[in-house]
Amino acid sequence: MIKVLLLVLYFAVLIGIGLYCRKNATDVNGFVLGGRSVGPWLTAFAYGTSYFSAVVFVGYAGQFGWKYGVAATWAGLGNAFIGSLLAWVILGRRTRIMTQHLDSATMPQFFGKRFNSPALKIFASVIIFIFLIPYTASLYNGLSRLFGMAFDIDYAWCIVLMAVLTAIYVIAGGYMATAINDFIQGIIMLIGIAVIILAVLKSKGGFMAALDGLARIEDPKVSTAPGIFASFFGPDPLNLMFVVLLTSLGTWGLPQMVQKFYAIKNEESIKKGTIISTIFAVVVAGGSYFLGGFGRLFTDELNVGANGVPAGGYDAIIPKMLSTLSPILIALVVILVLSASMSTLSSLVIASSSTLTIDFIGGFKKDMSEKAQVLMMRAFIVVFIAISAVIALVQYKSSVTFIAQLMGVSWGALAGAFLAPFLYSLYWKKTTKTACYVSFIFGSVLMILNMLIRGKFPVIMQSPINAGVIAMVAGLVIVPIVSLFTRKPDAALVESTFACYEKKVPVAQKTSLE
Repeated sequence: MIKVLLLVLYFAVLIGIGLYCRKNATDVNGFVLGGRSVGPWLTAFAYGTSYFSAVVFVGYAGQFGWKYGVAATWAGLGNAFIGSLLAWVILGRRTRIMTQHLDSATMPQFFGKRFNSPALKIFASVIIFIFLIPYTASLYNGLSRLFGMAFDIDYAWCIVLMAVLTAIYVIAGGYMATAINDFIQGIIMLIGIAVIILAVLKSKGGFMAALDGLARIEDPKVSTAPGIFASFFGPDPLNLMFVVLLTSLGTWGLPQMVQKFYAIKNEESIKKGTIISTIFAVVVAGGSYFLGGFGRLFTDELNVGANGVPAGGYDAIIPKMLSTLSPILIALVVILVLSASMSTLSSLVIASSSTLTIDFIGGFKKDMSEKAQVLMMRAFIVVFIAISAVIALVQYKSSVTFIAQLMGVSWGALAGAFLAPFLYSLYWKKTTKTACYVSFIFGSVLMILNMLIRGKFPVIMQSPINAGVIAMVAGLVIVPIVSLFTRKPDAALVESTFACYEKKVPVAQKTSLE
């Protein structure tokens, strides 16, 4: 009864905020960007809650905590300092200024106006729509396991519940409703992670006792070194580094993450948002991976098979760790993961629907009114959520059982395709349209091939995570090399674009001293 009452209250608040924000979602700018007037707290929490979902808390924390022990915490710290702090410092301000200067509301629209290429915009929008779907499907999977543990209800109902509720408040209130709900969901995540870590460690005798118990665990298939799962870098530092890079640097190329910078209010908000976002990531991401690092203490309950994988896969580890908690704490866990998943899902569907409407259909039908575009985006939100829900159900019954696999393919393709072109486009005047095309094709094709013929890849690239990192790093090399040997961009267009960084604006005396 406690679990049900808390969920009903939570759902009522989300829907209420969605309906309240309808007045801010009447045009494209309001629906997609909240009128570019979102403050530091809302933006920072929107960034963090879009970043961390059931994929991280259930999938990645469980899988990599099992593989690397407490060393998996490095992934969370990487998310905080590379994926949050550096992303805000390097991308935040320049993204906000240039996207407003170019009047772009999405990443494909940015590329289209930056290089005066409608075809480039359409190509980018197709890539985004295709690869956001598997990521969204992975969100349902992670959430279903927690709901199954807490309520013992059918997987399909979990998907329907999450899809319908998210659709209601996103369709009604657009980005502003998402941002406000993200703030509430972020607070739940902060409190939930801290309480859950304390409860789980207490069940194993406290932190020192749990760490000692982890140090005594041996797995000859992984390493013969004593105490390896309680060590600083764990049994496999190289592959751990790939995990850190994909989950941290990869966010720089994800459209649903970068789009948060489009909407932030002003300079002061960027400074505050940088600090808030980093602290949020340290607690949520660092805490999630740290918790997952103690998964092997629950080996007896997990029925580990001869292959060293727990029954039900790696995604079953975190739910099993939490299944012995009190009903109130389990309710908190369910709302925590539901918050994380719904906030990420809302971010994904806004990014996908706005991309399809503004960039793909808008590329062919240029005379659409603001009202028609908003209506079409709302319709595409329904379509996108429905498609991803169906894929989640099919995926659940197929051979792809790990959340990390789906997310790895999605993140790898998007980050591999977009990270380098977007970063260079903000900073380097010599970046060319052709270089963007080459990076788009290389990153997306590499991940498609990795998914279809993974066994034919070199051993180090058979993991979609490793392949995604290689796609990202290759893009950082490909873009400048191709730019140097292809047709130079129009000088007048480039100077006009970069003029936004030199624009003189009046400021109050209190913020600027001569």
